[in-house]
Amino acid sequence: MAEFCLFRGHAAGRINAGNSPAPMALRAPRGPPSLARNASPLAWFLLVSPHPEPPATGNADRNKGHEQGQGTDMRTARSIHRRQALAGALATPFLLRGHIARAAPVTIRMGALKLIHSITPWFYDRFLPAGYKVEIVPFESPTDCKSAVSTRSVDFGTFGIAAGILGAVAHEPVVVFGSACNKGMAVVARKDAPIATLKDLKGKRVAIWPGSTQEVFILERLRMEGMTIHDIQPVRVSFSEMPAALARGDIDAYVGAEPGPGISLASGAGKIVEYPYSTPMGSLNMILGTHRGIIEQNPDLARLLLTLQKQASEYAMAHPDEMVAMTVAKLGMKKEAVELSVKNVELNWKMTPDMITESKTYAQHMLELKQIRTLPDFSTFFDTKLSDQLSA
Repeated sequence: MAEFCLFRGHAAGRINAGNSPAPMALRAPRGPPSLARNASPLAWFLLVSPHPEPPATGNADRNKGHEQGQGTDMRTARSIHRRQALAGALATPFLLRGHIARAAPVTIRMGALKLIHSITPWFYDRFLPAGYKVEIVPFESPTDCKSAVSTRSVDFGTFGIAAGILGAVAHEPVVVFGSACNKGMAVVARKDAPIATLKDLKGKRVAIWPGSTQEVFILERLRMEGMTIHDIQPVRVSFSEMPAALARGDIDAYVGAEPGPGISLASGAGKIVEYPYSTPMGSLNMILGTHRGIIEQNPDLARLLLTLQKQASEYAMAHPDEMVAMTVAKLGMKKEAVELSVKNVELNWKMTPDMITESKTYAQHMLELKQIRTLPDFSTFFDTKLSDQLSA
């Protein structure tokens, strides 16, 4: 009679093989139960196929010679090696599969401006679930970030509402599904310049970044003061270069974005003329956008991103010291300048009724200023569904 024991997971059984001429041992490979459960039938057959064991020897057979002992040892060694090799081959696909899964998380490409009010994405890692990685792609210009979104060079981006509207009226597949920041703007003049109010900018060299949210705000403020763009000398300067241009004397004033105003204040080169939030557009500034294809084809990814924006913006606003530290680390700004800038920044995420109303007012101003020829279709340009769901 022969018997064998077969282990799969925690199951074991003994099978009477009848009057077999020789005992046969069948054993599953040692290893995790999950490995045994996932073994293919062929692998199980190879692993548990009978391996003859050396017959029991009596006193009469003990002196048959050293040669027979060597043969038995070799057969036993081959049997062990065979089982080890097969077990290793069986385990390899599972080990590789686990390695590949760990090495290839889903990468989210996130566009962000080199500004403190675009610092929120740098806090995403604190709340990122397992299996995802955020790659932040910095941009100097809001329109460049918007264009990267519309061409899917990045998956998501934070940029000014003005850049978003320009893309929408050009029929680019840009969708706003969240907010990013309010405030973060200021009109700054040289500290020693005779400029105390907006009217004092008449005839002065004023740096403005074309296509930016700040441009529409300053044009509206000039209109409210009975002035136009022709009453000043507009100079095209990027946000990051404005403080240095002011300090050198290349310009008399600028309409900037934080941390630029904070830098000018901390260095002593500049002074605040005003924060331009007195228009019907309020303090609206930056939005969170994506490609229409992502909203339609991968809404779960968009929901995850907006959730990260919510968690990260709320955390950063509740921990201003950490917002300062992150801005210093990622943007290379001086701490004393950033500490002043934080007071003029309101990070957010929700598409509130006020945000939507101010955005439509903003678009109307762009139309009146002939920056656009038609209004965007807000029914497709704005998608509040995910914001509403997270707000519930």
